[in-house]
This record gives sequence, C-alpha cells and structure tokens, in this order.
Amino acid sequence: MLKLSKWIRTTAMATLLFASFSTPIASAEKPRSIADESIYDLLVDRYFNATNENDDISKTDPKNPAKFAGGDFQGIIDKLSDIKDMGFTIVSIGSVFATESYDGSMVTSYHQLEPNFGTEEEFKKLIQIVKQNGMSIMVDFPLTNVSENHEWAEDPKKASWIVGTANGKLRWDLKNEEVQKALIDAIVQFASTYDVDGIRLTNLDIADTEFLNEMIDAIKSVNEQIYVISNTESNARFDAKFYDEVSKIFSHAFKNIDEDTSDLLKHFEPYVKGEEEIPTQIMIDNVNTDRFLYTAEIYPPTRLKMALATTLLLPGVPVMQYGSEIAMNGKAGPEAHQIYNFKTETELKKYIEDIQLLRNKSETLRRGDFNLIQNKNGLIVFQRSSEDENWIIVINNTGMREKIEIPKEFVGENKELRGMLNSEIFREGEDGIFRIIQDREVVEIYQVIDEQGINISYILAMAFVYIIFIVFIISLIKRGKRKRSQG
Repeated sequence: MLKLSKWIRTTAMATLLFASFSTPIASAEKPRSIADESIYDLLVDRYFNATNENDDISKTDPKNPAKFAGGDFQGIIDKLSDIKDMGFTIVSIGSVFATESYDGSMVTSYHQLEPNFGTEEEFKKLIQIVKQNGMSIMVDFPLTNVSENHEWAEDPKKASWIVGTANGKLRWDLKNEEVQKALIDAIVQFASTYDVDGIRLTNLDIADTEFLNEMIDAIKSVNEQIYVISNTESNARFDAKFYDEVSKIFSHAFKNIDEDTSDLLKHFEPYVKGEEEIPTQIMIDNVNTDRFLYTAEIYPPTRLKMALATTLLLPGVPVMQYGSEIAMNGKAGPEAHQIYNFKTETELKKYIEDIQLLRNKSETLRRGDFNLIQNKNGLIVFQRSSEDENWIIVINNTGMREKIEIPKEFVGENKELRGMLNSEIFREGEDGIFRIIQDREVVEIYQVIDEQGINISYILAMAFVYIIFIVFIISLIKRGKRKRSQG
C-alpha cells in the first residue's frame, strides 16, 4: 500500500504539472554538462548494511561512531531508489579504496577496494545498476593524508615520497615527480578498470595547478565524459569549482530568518554573467563540516527546507550530503556521519522530489539566463529564462508575508504566473505590475504561461487526481474488510 500511495502521489504531481503548462517544458538540446547534474554525496559505510558477511569484526562496531558501521556496495544498490526518487543524477560514494577508517580517509592502497564495502564484482554491479537507473556514479581519490600504513610507505625506496606524518596519517610530497606519476598511474588504472562517471580529487594539499591539470587530462584520456571535480579550492581545470566559503555563506544566510543574503551569489556571478564557463558547486554543508542543522537557530526543519530549495534552484551544481533529507544533525566528524535511518519519513524528501522533477525536466531552470530581481535580507527573487521558457523563483526567508512586485518586462504581454509547488496564480495589475503575495519561509517556482482564464485542463487534472485518491481509499477499505472476514 505504501508503494501504491507513492505511485498516486507521483502521478498526481506529474498530472498537475502537465496541466499547468500552456507550453510544454522544453527538452534539453545542448550536450549534457555538469551544470545539468545534481549530486547526492554519501559515505558507503554509513548508508546501509545489506550483508554482514563482509563485516570485519575487528573493526566493525555500529555502536561505536568512530568505527565501521557495516555499510556496503550492496546496501547502496538496495536503497538506490531513494536517491533516484529524489531526482539526483550523480551518486557520489566517497573513497572506496582499502582504508582503516569508516570515511575512507585512511587509505592503505590505491589498488585494492575496501573489503568491508564489498568485492570487486559487487562494486562493478553497483556501477552497472546506477547506470541502468539513469544516474552516474562518482568516487573520491585522496591525493595525500593517507594512512601511515599505506603500501607505498612500506617500500624503503619510496621513503623520499613522504614529507610528514601526524595522527597516523602521512603526507606525500606532491611536488615530487615520482609521486605525481605514481598517483596519475593509480587513478588511470582505477578509471580504466571501473566504468565510473566521475572522480573527485580530495586532499590536494600542496599540489600545483600544472600537476592537477595533468592528472585531469590523464583521467579524461580514459573517458572524456568523466567529470573531475574537487572539494578543495583550485585554479586547475576542474569541471566544477569549489569554494570553502559557499557552505559558510549558505549556513549564515539560512540559519535564521531575515539574515543578510547579499553574499549569496558571490561565487556564482561570473558563471551567470557568462564570464566563466565553469559552474560552482552549491552546498549547505559537506562531509568534512558541521551539519547545517548544527548551526540553525530556529525551527531546524524549516531552515533546512529553505536552504536546500535554494541550492537546487540557483545556477550551479547542487551537492547534498546524505541524510540532509531526514534532517541529520551533528558536529563535524563521526557525530555528523550517523548511520542512515531509513525508517524516518519526512516531508522534506517529497519536497526535494517535487523541485527536482521540475529542474530535471527543464533545461531553462538549470542553464537558462539568470536575472536577479531582488535580494535583500532573506527575500530573493530571480528569473531563469530562455527562448522556450520563463520562470520566476521567489525565496521568502523572512519573518513576514511579503508582497513582491514583478515588472511586466520580466513577464511579458498577456501572461500569468502559475506557482508549481502551491498552485497559486497571479495576473498583471492595471498598472502593468505582477504582485505576488507569498507567505513567510516559503519557496515558490512560478512558470510564466499564456493567460488562461478558467483552466479547464487544470480542473480536469485535479478531478483525475481526486478520483485516483478515492479509488485508493476504497481499496484500503475493501482490504480491511477482507482481513476482518478472514480473521
């Protein structure tokens, strides 16, 4: 029945969307790029433990947050539908190499997979299943700060490769040409062996731009379609830029209502103005930081809803950490890396699905022209437009119900604004201004459509939805009667 309920909800949403468009959402015509993607970022060990057979009892203890919990490749396969349903197009699974730590950071080999995560066959199966579901898979490759027990460190001939050790980790000399060649060979071998769609280079440390570009070129020589990104600021030719400050800006802007949002577009402006071809990764936190909710000051679920919606709608590459959709909290480290609780059902999951349904369907929402209409103390209004579509997005992260005035120049003649999440309609005033009334702490996506008058197709669609709902309720009642009669 849960599956039927979910099917009814999905059908209703799709039907209402279809009925709402006087002009269908345009299909993407440009070659797909990373700007079209959205990334779901997880840790294999913390997602789902599908089998205990690969759990090394010497290092696995789900009750100890600092040790392995047992999550594995098969666990991601078993729960992949959760990620797919939310509309994410890339599953980023962190480092999969042999490691002494649950988060993959204490790498002991670049040539072996972590046994606790599963076998080579299971990893290849995961890659295959992800692709069959129309998504891509990305893995992390740590350049340094690996375990002091790394296999290279055991070779006396490689002693000069090491420039320091601390807390059980060692640093490679990333200026050393032998180290550079070995790292490039290792990642090329990995990319050639496993058909992954993305590589995230982590722990860049002192790696210079020339070396990083050489590594990026080597990865793309295996497959030019592989996305290569990083979680460190760099001038190298990554497919998406990363700025430490982005998550801090979002954390500040949405931790409370009426916060200063003037810096929100700081790292996106060159891209939206066409001065920069590389989009920026947009995130409210990441696996190395405190959770967003750790900083939120009032009613955390609402804070999270506002922040995540904004990351999905601003121009760039949305990156969401696993568990954000179930309001996971915690300070950086094991506390923030809780085992995913699949029994937690939240409204936020469905909210993300609805926004992603629109984003994935519309190239304009992902890569259309961007015009900022208003941005002040939590009230953010902007336009995404193309020759085919026109959208107005309103983010009201204030403590008041707001009246937003949209000049006719942004909308056009004989048009109206139809809200896609709450179904409200706003039309042009006598003075040529479109006045939107939007409640506090609400995000709405308005599509500009031809003025409809009474929308017969919309009414029919609503009737269709209610009929489905009634059939569903009747089926529940009949099933209940059958169970009672059998009892």
